Amino acid sequence: MIWLIGCKGMLGTELSLLLEKTGVPFTGTDREVDITDPAALGEFAEKRAFTWIINCAAYTAVDKAEDDAETCRRLNTLGAAHIAACAKKTGARLIHLSTDYVFDGTGKRPYHEEDATAPTGVYGLTKRDGELAVIDNNPRSYIIRTAWLYGKHGNNFVATMLRLMNERDEVKVVNDQQGSPTWAFDLASALLAVIAAADTGKNIPFGIYHYTNEGNITWFDFAKEIYRQGRGLGRINKNCAVKSCTSAEYPAKVKRPAYSVLDKSKIKAALGIAIPAWDASLKEFLQTCAH
Repeated sequence: MIWLIGCKGMLGTELSLLLEKTGVPFTGTDREVDITDPAALGEFAEKRAFTWIINCAAYTAVDKAEDDAETCRRLNTLGAAHIAACAKKTGARLIHLSTDYVFDGTGKRPYHEEDATAPTGVYGLTKRDGELAVIDNNPRSYIIRTAWLYGKHGNNFVATMLRLMNERDEVKVVNDQQGSPTWAFDLASALLAVIAAADTGKNIPFGIYHYTNEGNITWFDFAKEIYRQGRGLGRINKNCAVKSCTSAEYPAKVKRPAYSVLDKSKIKAALGIAIPAWDASLKEFLQTCAH
């Protein structure tokens, strides 16, 4: 039995649907079980025989976190610690989701799992501290870092671009931040692959792993491809010029990582999987899910 925490978010909803489709027994919770309350977590867990816990709950409003640091810390750091301790007490293995924001984005090559972290804002700091808390409270944990997540069930870059490109004659998108888009369905599938492999006796070492779709692009590249594919598939019904700009033209409270490409060799080797290219997954998403 899997306990899916944060089941109503973008990734949590994707996981819920995938678990239902594959017939894997699970229980999903959202805010009705307070992850900042160890007693509430323990009371919920002790009534059920969970073998896995997947933690998709997080405070993800990057700029807002700067003015709401305490709430962000309670969810991303303390919540993660309590969930890990709960998993350890009940004997469940844990999958905890993390982010490319644990790095400062000054790298020049894809980040490996063991590279030094250096978060620059409250969100990244609380997620990095959450990773440390998970490892400290339950070594039988998998931490999966991802980046540039999009999907059908939540606000994200692809949805925003589709809307703006159908409303405006021009959109401007930053061309000085590099990374890898990640379709929530692909990430959800990889998380369930970890569980399936471990449950069938394959040795999947605990620790940190990276997962995004394959490829290395800028947000501007991403936007151009959304427009190209969207027009071709009839998802965008007017001409819209996609123009590049710099991050400096869109000031934010937190500086976004200029380079956040994650190396995925470790998870590919552990699971024996091929990871879809970002543009192929975008096409499948636009064809099947983005309505």
